[in-house]
Amino acid sequence: MKIAVINFSGNVGKTTVARHLLAPRLNNAQVIAVESINSDGNAEADAIRGKQFGELLEAMALMDDAVVDIGASNVEDFVNLMKQYRGSHEDFDFYVVPTVSKNKQQRDTISTIDALSELGIAAKKIRLVFNMVELDEVPERVFSGLFEYHASEKTFTLKPDAVIHVNDIYGRLKGSEQSIADILSDPADLKEQLKTAQNADEKLRISRLISIKRLAAGVSEELDGVYKALIGK
Repeated sequence: MKIAVINFSGNVGKTTVARHLLAPRLNNAQVIAVESINSDGNAEADAIRGKQFGELLEAMALMDDAVVDIGASNVEDFVNLMKQYRGSHEDFDFYVVPTVSKNKQQRDTISTIDALSELGIAAKKIRLVFNMVELDEVPERVFSGLFEYHASEKTFTLKPDAVIHVNDIYGRLKGSEQSIADILSDPADLKEQLKTAQNADEKLRISRLISIKRLAAGVSEELDGVYKALIGK
């Protein structure tokens, strides 16, 4: 399965969705960050060139599963190149659009949905995921604009249960190569290590690891439910 994670807006958690929600549940699929495709040493080279887009499609063809994380600064170029490479939008099984409750991000989300729909992508392939939702928030209320848009347009798929709640673990893992799945699969007996720790610093370090593992267990269960609601498998 090939999934694109896309939104014109930044700060909606695309990388979190790609790395922690999708890839571990797609046979540990490779995550391809589109922003890194053009890393040629020029900090100002944000545009995706046609050749690079073609190479991305060719690389994906060799993979059974892949998650493509499209940086906000690259989305417009990505969409325009899909227009040039006629039919290339069919290479993706789903387009997952993460969103948050801020008004600007919701407006950008609607623009993203419109752009994908104009490419001819079916509503069943465009899936919305509500991200960074507080535990006491009701999605139908804080995302009311998107629910209303869905009711009137029907150009995308909206699942009220596709909700990722705010959790400390995402901040703790930011910038780390470690995933939630990696944390849970670590066989180390942290409680035993805590008992035998030689000093306060070591005890504090291990105690933090125990806290992270406990957070990971709860988050993993939530993400299982989100994935089932979002993808249906």
